[in-house]
Amino acid sequence: MAQVVCFGEIMLRLAPPGYLRFVQADSFEVVYGGGEANVSVSLANYGLDAAFVTKVPDNPIGQAAINELRRYGVDTRSIVKGGERLGIYFMEKGASQRPSKVVYDRKYSAISQAKAEDFNWGQILKDAKWFHFTGITPALGDNVAGLTLEACKIAKEKGLTVSCDLNYRKNLWTTAKAGEVMQELMPYVDLCIANEEDAEKVFGIKAADTNITSGKLSHEGYQSVARKLKEQFGFQKVAITLRGSISASDNNWAAMLYDGNDFYFSRNYPIHIVDRVGGGDSFGAGMIYALLNQYAPQDVIDFAVAASCLKHSIEGDFNQVTAAEVATLMKGDASGRVQR
Repeated sequence: MAQVVCFGEIMLRLAPPGYLRFVQADSFEVVYGGGEANVSVSLANYGLDAAFVTKVPDNPIGQAAINELRRYGVDTRSIVKGGERLGIYFMEKGASQRPSKVVYDRKYSAISQAKAEDFNWGQILKDAKWFHFTGITPALGDNVAGLTLEACKIAKEKGLTVSCDLNYRKNLWTTAKAGEVMQELMPYVDLCIANEEDAEKVFGIKAADTNITSGKLSHEGYQSVARKLKEQFGFQKVAITLRGSISASDNNWAAMLYDGNDFYFSRNYPIHIVDRVGGGDSFGAGMIYALLNQYAPQDVIDFAVAASCLKHSIEGDFNQVTAAEVATLMKGDASGRVQR
């Protein structure tokens, strides 16, 4: 099977053209995506053998989602068909001081109704090296949380590296429920990925001297967060993205990696946003790729941040860049000059 296995939900994204608001729209543009699906596409684009595992309805919409993954070389052989529907999310793209908005329509989605017998984790994870999931997946229901836990247990039994992006979503569950479920999953995780607020929302671990609304982020505060996460759960590595929000259109983008001994900070990228959905997923994929290729710690965080920086310039959920393009930015060429 694949070198990297990702488990989660792929959704249908419907968005008004350009920067129209929902109330202005008379049409919607179609994109497919979702946390772990986005990671699998990035890894396939980098040349890794990546598989995505989920459940989709046995209808043309479910098949369309599968086809979109296949288009990028993702292994879809372990995707199960069944259930009622594909989850949908509507996205209104923000600009300047107007934030982007997401409306979920994912109740009774196929993956949320998945059962233990749908997935043979022993076979799915056979010969794999890495298993990845996000906090979105166990938030879909107790049954899906149970499936995630089973996958994590078998992954560890088989000696795989397990990564988790905490990805707290307030529209899916409460902080109390998130903390309860994620506490049970974390002992199986080797690499924990979080953003500037996930650790606080899920585990109550807050960075000092930080205000994410104003864009003030403290390096020392996040060093403390990473130490506490490692002490509490025994992670081998903790990576935290550091987004300084100037507006919906412009952000500062950087990240930190803690390997249990030292802290590594990336350069800061001032980014003008084309589409920020999938930014964190592209960071996670960059981490996985760099670690599997045994990059030095500073190069790991630099590659991941460069990859996610580029994602913010690309429409849709997927990060449609190559490893060579990421390496060019990582090495310092941020000019954006025409390549010809």
